[in-house]
Amino acid sequence: MTTALLIIDVQQSLCFGEFAAFEAERVIDRINQVSALGRSAGIPVVVIQHETPDGPLKFGEPGWQTAAGLVVAPADIRLRKRTPDSFHNTELQAILSARHVSSLIVCGLQSDFCVDTTVRRALALGYPVTLVSDGHSTVDNGVLKASQISAHHNATLSSITSFGPRARVSPASEIRITA
Repeated sequence: MTTALLIIDVQQSLCFGEFAAFEAERVIDRINQVSALGRSAGIPVVVIQHETPDGPLKFGEPGWQTAAGLVVAPADIRLRKRTPDSFHNTELQAILSARHVSSLIVCGLQSDFCVDTTVRRALALGYPVTLVSDGHSTVDNGVLKASQISAHHNATLSSITSFGPRARVSPASEIRITA
């Protein structure tokens, strides 16, 4: 079984400033921990960046760049997307198929949008998913605090059984990746 790591939308404007996710720097540290394991094991590491036609996530703008502190290696695969679903209208499925990937580790931003949507799509496509439980975050939404939203998604995504493959949640410290 070949595993790939998806790092979703860990971008400057989503980690620092007005739109910063809850404890973004802590999340970046955890993602760096998992990506180092992945690179050491030789698995594909896919760095996904969301873009919008204008605003802070406009392609090429400072806010669109990967976040300060996020380790990105030259061999990492870079992927741009325009919807919360990292598979929709992107080359992600082809990239994973070409590398014979059969399971995914997912982390990044935001728990309730791009992480949630990508995990659900991955399950629907047949990929078992390990969601890094302390490696994703979001912002308060006026109803719930960001920490509650992330905890809710850990519980919800790991409870989905209808796709066949399951999502399991694991903190970064318990992630094991072997070559």
